[in-house]
Amino acid sequence: MIRSMTGYGHGEIENEMCKITVEIKSVNHRYLDTNIRMPRQFNPFDAAVRNQIKKYASRGKVDVYVNYEEHTTGKSHLIYNEEIAGEYVEYFNRMNEVFNLQETPHLSTLARMPGVLSLEEKTEDQEELLSMVLSAVDAACDKFVESRRVEGEHLRDDLVEKLDNVLEIVSDIEVRSPEIMKEYRERLESKLQDVMADTSIDPGRIAAEMVIYADKVCTDEEIVRLKSHVKTMRDTLVAGNKEGIGRKLDFIAQEMNRESNTILSKANDYAISECGIGLKTEIEKIREQIQNIE
Repeated sequence: MIRSMTGYGHGEIENEMCKITVEIKSVNHRYLDTNIRMPRQFNPFDAAVRNQIKKYASRGKVDVYVNYEEHTTGKSHLIYNEEIAGEYVEYFNRMNEVFNLQETPHLSTLARMPGVLSLEEKTEDQEELLSMVLSAVDAACDKFVESRRVEGEHLRDDLVEKLDNVLEIVSDIEVRSPEIMKEYRERLESKLQDVMADTSIDPGRIAAEMVIYADKVCTDEEIVRLKSHVKTMRDTLVAGNKEGIGRKLDFIAQEMNRESNTILSKANDYAISECGIGLKTEIEKIREQIQNIE
């Protein structure tokens, strides 16, 4: 499976207390570079989220956005201490008896007494929050990977088409190469006849010149290697089930570019030069597309 390094995913988890939403976006990068943005209260979860992302991506600049929405109106709740309130009432009654007072403690007075009513901060379950965050990350990553896979299929089809273009250009070079040799031999014989006039031309001399010229312009080895690289890249794209496949394809493209440079440097013919330029252009397009593959 070929996967692009460009992708997007969205996931969310919700319960009666809160909703956690995760968005993941990625673009090309040589290595895996994960940037996480989330509420400060989730900072202790950073390492866990990073490790989770590594399960789904090996390359690319990945931006992760974690959003937290609390459903409750506040994080505090009122605590009533009946035992302390009872002690206050007991002591109020004793004071009435001792000092012969006829006052009954009012509810408002009792409620203001220290310890009877108090506000207590709600403590969030960190383990539960982490579980929700990771579940939202998983949900987002599933869609994220799928979007990368779909884009990867488009990249694969485009690369296969470009490889076909490379083979067409190579075929044109193969057709033209023998004609170059034939034309050179004809020009060489014509020049020698003009120079030597009535003297017969030594076939051995013609053959020697042809060998020297052929050594300079022959691209057979480069073409064979180029075809081999094209086949290897095509097979790799079809198999597409290895991690780090983008790096392997990039290496093959570099080798293809090296062979095309050699072909262009040996070109001593306008048609071959045009083919060589077209070859380099197509290979450069291939290299650019490969930069998008994970």
